[in-house]
Amino acid sequence: MIELNADRARQAIVDHTRRLAEAAAAAGPDAAVPTAPKWTIADLVEHVGQTQNWVAEIIERRIADPTQLPTQMAVLPADPSEWQPWLVESAQRVANACSDDALDAPVFNPAADARSGTRFWLTTMLNEAVVHGFDATNVANHPTDIAPDIAAALITNHFRMLTSPTWEMQRPESAQALRGTGQTLQWRATDLPSDPAVWSIERRPDAVTWRPTTQPADVTATAPAATLLLLLTRRLPLTTPGATPLTIDGDITLAEHWLDNTAHVSG
Repeated sequence: MIELNADRARQAIVDHTRRLAEAAAAAGPDAAVPTAPKWTIADLVEHVGQTQNWVAEIIERRIADPTQLPTQMAVLPADPSEWQPWLVESAQRVANACSDDALDAPVFNPAADARSGTRFWLTTMLNEAVVHGFDATNVANHPTDIAPDIAAALITNHFRMLTSPTWEMQRPESAQALRGTGQTLQWRATDLPSDPAVWSIERRPDAVTWRPTTQPADVTATAPAATLLLLLTRRLPLTTPGATPLTIDGDITLAEHWLDNTAHVSG
């Protein structure tokens, strides 16, 4: 599978946050965000900026003990005209915090998987910028531009999170619902050079597993990587005819069930 190098991920955080800021300014603070129900643009901007600053502090201070996580959040500027520079600054701060020197430093990793804490946060902050960037550009009717390699890396992260050691603790209802009796799902990207650009899921009685390999599946969803990412993060519908360059082969109810039970922690 495609793995992003740190430079690519850091720059993408800055770029996608900038696009989010531009779209937020165009949409206005009170605009509703359909892909993040109950949120307005103001809520979206506040969430992204606060999260970036919070994570930057964790990495800057090399916090490894979760009981020592920051309790104070950055304050959203009262004047919406100040939101763009505030977001640009927060994105650059977290990108700088994820420096090469910090990548393998002792930092808390909430997923408790094999990644270092900083590598976990780098990918998580990229996910925040890209997915919530789509939320904002969708409201402002701005074009969405998610590069295939960025989307693929975030799809991989999505499945890592859902199968991480701490997912059941964070989302017990999701973890239980995703278990099965051997049902298989496959998500196939059409615009990546990797061989294959595929994520295969098996729902076992004890846990869900995934592998980056092609195998027979009860249902296969095929689309460009960005479309798959937006489907998996529930930003695009699965069943609207002609709405996305997507094909579904097999039991679509399995794909629907998967999406209905995989709400991501970050919104």
